[in-house]
Amino acid sequence: MSSTREEFWGFGSYVVIGDTRGKRAFPKLTYQNLKKLGKTVYAVDPGHADLGGDTVYADIAALPALPEAAVLEVPKDQTAAWVQKVADAGITNLWIHQQTDTPEALRLAQERGLRTEHGTCAVMYVRQGFSGHSFHRWIMKLSKQF
Repeated sequence: MSSTREEFWGFGSYVVIGDTRGKRAFPKLTYQNLKKLGKTVYAVDPGHADLGGDTVYADIAALPALPEAAVLEVPKDQTAAWVQKVADAGITNLWIHQQTDTPEALRLAQERGLRTEHGTCAVMYVRQGFSGHSFHRWIMKLSKQF
């Protein structure tokens, strides 16, 4: 039986949102694993991360098409503002990466009717095959935290 966290990765298109203007790296693992799954994936980073020649957009409004889902991995103090941007764009499925959610961001997502996953690492679910991330997912299943 699959969980809502596993089902989140069943969409055809995603935007992965990061911000490299600070000390954070762009969430390349999520981005690259979605590409490996054959998904249409857009990268948004106001700091314009280098993704090996892939186009990186400064904001959701610049995307050539509206994706079905968004993955946020931005500094915690930016999460609520990005939740607002995701909702305003019309994206209704959202993953907020672990330790970047805030009560304000979660409240806003609920008020805007977004289907939201949070509290864990996105890569635990999107990455296929065996890895340290898949081992963590297995542990969470055993402990019913899935």
